[in-house]
Amino acid sequence: MDDIVKQAMAKWPNVPHCYGWLALDARGGWRMRDEAAQRANAAGDRLNNPALVGFINRNYLHDEHGNWYFQNGPQRVYVNLEATPFIARTDPQQGLLLQTGQALADVERIYLSDAGALVFVAGETVAQLDDRDVAQLLGMLELDGAAASDEAVMAWLENGQGRMVLPWHGKPLAVERVAADEMPRKFGFNQTPKP
Repeated sequence: MDDIVKQAMAKWPNVPHCYGWLALDARGGWRMRDEAAQRANAAGDRLNNPALVGFINRNYLHDEHGNWYFQNGPQRVYVNLEATPFIARTDPQQGLLLQTGQALADVERIYLSDAGALVFVAGETVAQLDDRDVAQLLGMLELDGAAASDEAVMAWLENGQGRMVLPWHGKPLAVERVAADEMPRKFGFNQTPKP
């Protein structure tokens, strides 16, 4: 957390929290949701200012209830999540890179949702893979020791028969099935924080 944020929190400890104004889309973009966007249940405008995006990334945290927020000075701006708390992209040097700019190292678990989303877990970090990178990694999946065709992956998602793995950094990591609508409960995050 930035020092200026810590100082503002100490100076103004009772600033009310903000809900519904900031969202993280499934491609890792921060979205500002003004009143019109909120009324229309729209995604909002993508934030492109590098300084603002960097500030949000450095001050992105969660509370004990699984609500993710951006600490904006003394105010918590709670974040609506289109997918998971983090979004990952493939990176040739670092493997996976989060929307915050940090590398996702030491992947512990991999999940494939019934909606076709790949989700990586490392410690408290839960990151859905940006959909633009999914085909690349789905092409690497193996089922019972052989390359998994699209049909084999679809059948595995339905019946769970066989051992699905993703070769990752020289070792095969088991892939588990997860229902898309169960991810918030399973991974302990709230997609739409409320007061």
